[in-house]
Amino acid sequence: MISSKRYILTILALLVFSVGTFFSGLKLGSKGYTYSGGDYKIINQNNYPKDVDYSLLWQTLDIVNQKYIDKPIDQQKVLYGAVAGAVAALGDPYTSFFDPKQYSDFKTELSGTFDGIGAEVGMKDGNIVVVAPLDDTPAKKAGILSGDIILKVDSKETTGMTLDEVVSKIRGPRGTQVELSIYRPETKKQLDFKIIRAKIEITSVKTEYKEVNGKKIAVINIQRFGDDTNELFRAAAFKAVADNVSGIVLDLRDDPGGYLDGAVNISSYWLDKGKTVVTEAHSNGTVQKYTASGNNILSKIKTVILANGGSASASEIVSGALRDQGYAKLVGLKTFGKGSVQELIGLPQNTAVKVTVAKWLTPNGININKNGLEPDIKVEKSIEDVTNNKDPQMDKALELLTK
Repeated sequence: MISSKRYILTILALLVFSVGTFFSGLKLGSKGYTYSGGDYKIINQNNYPKDVDYSLLWQTLDIVNQKYIDKPIDQQKVLYGAVAGAVAALGDPYTSFFDPKQYSDFKTELSGTFDGIGAEVGMKDGNIVVVAPLDDTPAKKAGILSGDIILKVDSKETTGMTLDEVVSKIRGPRGTQVELSIYRPETKKQLDFKIIRAKIEITSVKTEYKEVNGKKIAVINIQRFGDDTNELFRAAAFKAVADNVSGIVLDLRDDPGGYLDGAVNISSYWLDKGKTVVTEAHSNGTVQKYTASGNNILSKIKTVILANGGSASASEIVSGALRDQGYAKLVGLKTFGKGSVQELIGLPQNTAVKVTVAKWLTPNGININKNGLEPDIKVEKSIEDVTNNKDPQMDKALELLTK
């Protein structure tokens, strides 16, 4: 049986990782395929239109093999390129084919240690955009910001490149340098950055406490929804309850997303059992609801969520669920708007295809992928604020929790 995995992919080709995306749960099996002993078969050939002559592909490859000047031709490379090109023709930046190396890199993404620059990128409005630089990484330290548009990589323009092509040019082993030319919409300036790739180690959940007006506030920052998130958040939640905090700031800024079960699990610390966290809507009209487990020990603690343009997929699901159900106010800026579902299906030769299969809706029916989430209270955070170590978004959250 071909293994498959569901994703709520933040866009994202992660530059922290060799090939980027985020997991959103495990689904065994696949739809329409079998794989046994190296024999891969299409179960239902009627799915293919009768007026398309697929022999064109073989004719083209035959001509290339006969006529191309430089021989021998790497037939395996040609095969992978043909499959990747067919998938890329769909025009969806989140649907892609992985050759064996890409697939191997992909499967190790969320272990928490990687080589790279520490930023996630995605496709938005036809541009390659930085979704979020991660804390304490080369990208963050260099000054890369959410919303930066990548114009060039090592002097090569990204116009016409796919998301995966840009990622492949930026990623690389620790200690090597990559040069990025970006356009920053906020300042309308083009900037150049020389960044040394490094080993990236990420702890997905960090907690600190603040005393404001005599009240104790827990600030829980989730940087991504990865392998360690559920365990770390559980510890943070139980400590907040034990410490009898007056409020919680759930900081999801620049959180590009991750496992779907992580989003459902974190939401369940507030929501009653059976309450809708998110709805998965398919093109054929079918829907699947993901509901809270009812471990709602934080339900009576006043909560504010911080979000911005770097908050995507899983972080948008949590934000939408808690806001729609009345458990939290959303402060900051409009979220990224990544609410499509990818399924990862393993193929022969240790390859895989990642396919967009559905879109996410919040409990109130907001199409995350199309709209993103507008904050209840919009608060900007300027470059000057960052330079001067100010955080007006956090200040507003603390004000709401302590007044």
